[in-house]
Amino acid sequence: MGNGLIMPKLKTHKGAAKRFRITATGKIKRGHSHARHILTKKTNKRKRLLDIDALVSKSDQERVESMLPYGRD
Repeated sequence: MGNGLIMPKLKTHKGAAKRFRITATGKIKRGHSHARHILTKKTNKRKRLLDIDALVSKSDQERVESMLPYGRD
């Protein structure tokens, strides 16, 4: 095995690691945007719903998975 034919380790995209979490069933959760500042003009209902995590869309799932090759703790 010492002939250097081992595949290199994959790097985690650190920006994606901070934004996404992988569930136990393999789905990817994300937070909502527009929930951090300028909150006075937003209704309580809108702010409350922005606080709930959502799932990444199916069209983006594969792209996010490639950025997180080893999942996230």
